Amino acid sequence: MSLKNQIENKLNEALKAKDKNTYPTLRLMVSAIKDAEIAGRTKGQKEVKDADITAILKKMIKQRNESCEVYKKAGRTELLENETKEINIIIEFLPKQLSEEETKKICEEAIKSVGAASMKDMGKVMGVLKSKHADTLDFSKVSEIIKGLLN
Repeated sequence: MSLKNQIENKLNEALKAKDKNTYPTLRLMVSAIKDAEIAGRTKGQKEVKDADITAILKKMIKQRNESCEVYKKAGRTELLENETKEINIIIEFLPKQLSEEETKKICEEAIKSVGAASMKDMGKVMGVLKSKHADTLDFSKVSEIIKGLLN
């Protein structure tokens, strides 16, 4: 079952259960996917791929994380809780992220395979990691780990 279908099925379940905590976020997700489909039609694409949907969901999480930071600084706990709930709902549909230990191990292997010796080689290492592990790595953590390993 495609990721789009999974999200739509979850939305239907939430609507039937009248789950007011879940269905607004799922509607936002479906809406973002439909926007991408409409934009894709102008480029000649018939359907949005799961990889594109994953990118959309990651973007949504990034936006909510930025909002969380603003709400923390402003002391708006009720809005912060709402954003956190939305993040947790969106994360359900993303591939499992690797732990920090696994990420560090993969980074070390990538550095060895590329033969990176300094920060100048960071782009090569990131390229290898993105080609092999784009969905399972958190690249904000990856860049910190690589900087630590190359220094």
